[in-house]
Order: sequence, then structure tokens, then C-alpha cells
Amino acid sequence: MGKYRKILVAIDGSESSMHALRESFKLANNEQSWITVLSVIPTYEGDLGATWITNVKEAMAKPCKIALSEAEKLAKNERVLIKTVCEEGEIYERIVDLADAENSDVIVMGRKGMSKLSKALVGSVTARVIGHSHRDVLVVPDSTSIGWKSILVSTDGSKYSEAAINRAIGFAKSYGSEVKVMSVVDVTEEFIARAPGALEDLVKKAKDIVEDVKKKASSEGIKAEGFVREGDAYRVITELAGKEKAEIIVMGSHGRTGLKRLLMGSVTEKVIGYAPCP
Repeated sequence: MGKYRKILVAIDGSESSMHALRESFKLANNEQSWITVLSVIPTYEGDLGATWITNVKEAMAKPCKIALSEAEKLAKNERVLIKTVCEEGEIYERIVDLADAENSDVIVMGRKGMSKLSKALVGSVTARVIGHSHRDVLVVPDSTSIGWKSILVSTDGSKYSEAAINRAIGFAKSYGSEVKVMSVVDVTEEFIARAPGALEDLVKKAKDIVEDVKKKASSEGIKAEGFVREGDAYRVITELAGKEKAEIIVMGSHGRTGLKRLLMGSVTEKVIGYAPCP
């Protein structure tokens, strides 16, 4: 699949989420896609027997209704048809469940401008959606645009990276993009000290992985450039994305279970927090 047809956009009324919505309109205009816009009312955790509970629930629902009303106005101005959905519950669960129910190709979410600490942690809703959904998740940072001319794909040779590579090549074929393939050797100084010859072996393996992807892209008529770097993976990836003016970064999200699935703490999550592009 090289293009998204069914798009689910999760909004909360914040400028970052509305920016992501506007960017999804561009995608829809290009591809004649279907857009569903979802806003979720958090579950009320107080005393359900209280006589004033109706007023509380109405107050909690107000931001959801306002956000969807604004989404409809934006869609009308852009001449885009959307379906709006307001649900109540755990936010990430409702997003994941609706994406499954609608058979969405992609979930689009915004990313706020964040402090260094919050960048390192990333929004828990976004992290949980990525951790629990089997759909593509496109995170759009503030003040960035969705573009396809230059695609950066990071690989470590795993099956999850293979899925990301196939996505990147599919998009490159559809949009006439150039693909930049990178692999990062991320090891500690302690590891190098204990196994001095291992670093050279890892670098060679990374180069082989990148060359294999370049050959695969070339066989599809796609121009590809390769990079192998050493260092902290998320930092190296985001810095290269900026230097090479990548318009979108494609990465795999490793399969997780239990606590790891909830917390993520992965390279992918950190890249999302620091990336200069979607």
C-alpha cells in the first residue's frame, strides 16, 4: 500500500491537534481519502451517585463538542468531507478501537511543542496508541507539513524494520520520492571496551543492511541514498532528518506486551518527540 485512503484523525481542540487535522485535509485532497475525526471525553472518575453528575459530565463533554464543531468548520472551508465522532472512555483505547472498527489505514495525531523533559517522555496518549494499535500512526509536529519528496527510513534489520521499509518504498513509488536509508550502531562505551572487535562487525552488518535496502529500492526504480551512523539512535536519526531535509520519517514500532507496551521508552518514541518533521 502506497497511499492512505481511510484516515482517522484524533483531536482534543489543542492547536497542535487542529494543525494535524489541517495537514490531513491536504492528504485527503490529494488522495480522495475518507476522513473520520474523533474527539474523546475522558471517563468521569468521581461519585456516579452524586446529584450534580449530569452537570459535570456536560462540562467534560463541552471541549469535545467544541473541537468537533471547529473541525467541521475547517473541513467546510477546505471543501473536505469528514465524519465526526465523539466518544467517552480511555482516550487511547477509543482511538485504537475506532481505527479498528473503521479499518483505518492511518491514525493522525498532533505533537505539541514540548520541553526537553516532555520530549523525552512524549505524550502518554500517543505512546499508548502506537503501542497498542496495529495501524500506521502519523504524528505531525507543530509548524510542519506532511510531505513525501524525501523519505527517511531507519532500519535495524528486524522484521519490524522490514515493514517500515516496505511502507517507505510503497510511498516512494506512489509519490516519486527519494528514499534515504539509515542504520544506527548504538552501543555503549562499556560494550566497546569489553568487545573491541564487535563495533567493527556491527558497522559492517549495518552497511550490509543499508545496501540491501538500496538494492530493493533500486529494483523498484526508486533513487535511494544510504547512511550508517554511530551514536544515540534517536538523536542520530533526528539530526540526519534535519540535515538531509527529510519530509517524513518512517520507522517500525517493535512488538510489545504488558508493561513494556504501555511505557514504550523506545527509540521510535524518542524520535517522535524530537523529530523536525512528521
